[in-house]
Amino acid sequence: MKTYHNILVSISGKTALITMNRPEKLNALNKDTLEELASVLAELKTVDSIRGLILTGAGAKAFVAGADIAEFQHLEESEGKTLAAWGQHQVMDVLHAYPKPVVAAINGFALGGGLELAMACHIRVAVEQAKMGLPEVSLGLIPGYGGTQRLPELVGRGKAMEMILTGDMIGAPEALQWGLVNHVVPEAELLPKAAALLDKIYSRSSQAITAGITAINAASSKNVDGYAEEQDAFGRAFSTSDFKEGVAAFLEKRPPNFS
Repeated sequence: MKTYHNILVSISGKTALITMNRPEKLNALNKDTLEELASVLAELKTVDSIRGLILTGAGAKAFVAGADIAEFQHLEESEGKTLAAWGQHQVMDVLHAYPKPVVAAINGFALGGGLELAMACHIRVAVEQAKMGLPEVSLGLIPGYGGTQRLPELVGRGKAMEMILTGDMIGAPEALQWGLVNHVVPEAELLPKAAALLDKIYSRSSQAITAGITAINAASSKNVDGYAEEQDAFGRAFSTSDFKEGVAAFLEKRPPNFS
């Protein structure tokens, strides 16, 4: 595993914990951090012993409190577009389509690019005091890492319009109510809850989990027939070793032993 400067990576069993480690900047996403994230995601994808990822932030205040605005100050139109495209394609889209389950453990503020990072993950768990929002309009900007696309999928068009156009934050209870997060827990239970979710997923077929992620993501793709993708993935499952083991275990009334 490489050594990174802006993120920490630790391995526990089948899970990799990735921690945004710029607490003095509330873990803001600068270019170096995004590049390191892209690198570690590519690296962990090839490690078969790693079955899932948890993303969180260092310190007690923030998951990621947005992008590093100081890097935006002197950008021109073409540079802004390039910045958004690179972060979206190299980090956010990679997380969204990651073949292993990724849980965002939101330990504090998740704002702007930080909320976009969390929304790109497959599951979100937040502490009770977490605050979430897309405040870019207060800077004369809009979200640039997929926020205008992923937020409506999670909370609906009306609530997404309200959050993006006002720039207001919402608390963890409201985020749970609207479906922006899956679970809200006390601070001490954040990482254990994220780990418990992954442990349950690990007891299922890894082949089926990857297929499920792909099929679910197809629902939001404008270029893919999601129903056809589901049917293809369903058919392919019949040729996998996990299907044979799962059916045998069911018929023999025993727990499956997936590869």
